[in-house]
Amino acid sequence: MKLTIIGSGYVGLTTGTCFAEMGHHVTCVDNNETKVKALREGIIPIYEPGLEDLIKKNVAVGKLKFTSSLQEALPEAEAIFIAVPTPPNEDGSVDLSFMERVAREIAEVLTPSMGYKVIVDKSTVPVKTGEKVAQTITHYAGKEVEFDVVSNPEFLREGCAVDDLLHPDRIVIGANSQRAMDVLKQVYRPFHAPILETDIESAELIKHAANSFLALKISYINAVARVCEKTGADVELVAEGIGMDKRISRHFLNAGLGYGGSCFPKDVKAFISISRQLGEPFLLLEEVERINEEQHERFLNRLRDRLWVFRDKKIAVWGLAFKQNTDDIRESIGIKLCQKLVAEGAIVSATDPKAMGTARPILEPIGVNFVDDMYECARDAEVLIIATEWADFANADLQKLSSVMRNRIIFDGRNIMSPDNLKTMNFEYHSVGRPSV
Repeated sequence: MKLTIIGSGYVGLTTGTCFAEMGHHVTCVDNNETKVKALREGIIPIYEPGLEDLIKKNVAVGKLKFTSSLQEALPEAEAIFIAVPTPPNEDGSVDLSFMERVAREIAEVLTPSMGYKVIVDKSTVPVKTGEKVAQTITHYAGKEVEFDVVSNPEFLREGCAVDDLLHPDRIVIGANSQRAMDVLKQVYRPFHAPILETDIESAELIKHAANSFLALKISYINAVARVCEKTGADVELVAEGIGMDKRISRHFLNAGLGYGGSCFPKDVKAFISISRQLGEPFLLLEEVERINEEQHERFLNRLRDRLWVFRDKKIAVWGLAFKQNTDDIRESIGIKLCQKLVAEGAIVSATDPKAMGTARPILEPIGVNFVDDMYECARDAEVLIIATEWADFANADLQKLSSVMRNRIIFDGRNIMSPDNLKTMNFEYHSVGRPSV
């Protein structure tokens, strides 16, 4: 099939590439001509394992191309996917201005002679957005243009998005016409995954509800970790026991600094805002958000108790990406920790396997020292903080680490190191919800 993806950010670029890998002919559209030029030259703006190779492969065989022109991309497209940003407003509601603008731009290009089109909302949007997109296209294009709007939420995990797209555990298609549903089912036929057919409104709610539930699990286990810290229990063992129940599962029951990234914080805020607007306040989610916002400050308070004051003390931070296997620093706890440490006078050195480039514009101006080598980052440090769960950090050479630090003190905000190993090496070790050693 011939598909168009509008927006070549994280979701659009990964989705378009994987559609091409499954045999479709895909045109990715972006209004940033510099980005389009770079993509044509094989320069990928984000780090996602496996993505660069797939882009180059499918560009080479002619199944994937990039343009800044809707006039070029729309006429032959059977389905047009909208994958533009939906950032939060200050009150937590969703800024839909990008969606509205793209709907207008699509309408201005479509003509009756192009035939039937399926317009697909791929971005995470509030319920009833599909209805607004349809109204906008009809208003600007006229009733003669034949189209349907479909909701097809994405469920990508940064760091393993390519695998999530090529081997999805489910595909959700929300459509109010069988014709549109059949087109999307044809798009996804090569994926051999379960398809849930819904109305548009249900599909739009599924993404917000899913991400909010996963955020709930994270805040829940962090609340349990606080009880563990007061009683001497081990939250890792508690989580293991809880997770053995098949109704609960172990996934996302990892105590730590809390969730960050481009999805969970935004989607939780959006769902809270949506529920308030509907007159049904989602008080449980408001508590989930409160626990998460407090989590890294509680961690800093424990560090303050140990160091007394931060001023003029060298503190090393391992991890700037919001999670492993990405260079994304949106809502990164590591970034927030660096900012607060510097604000209190600490001398901060930081490292990350992939996020140094994205973090520099934010942290370098405030005085954070970037060090490529993780051991050099920790040289002469009073304390080492682990803020991202990279495998390199979990598998650190403790002998080498002990030889460069001023004090053998580690505050592990992701519980990735072994307390027994650190005790053997005479480290003082603090984690989240586990006894200190």
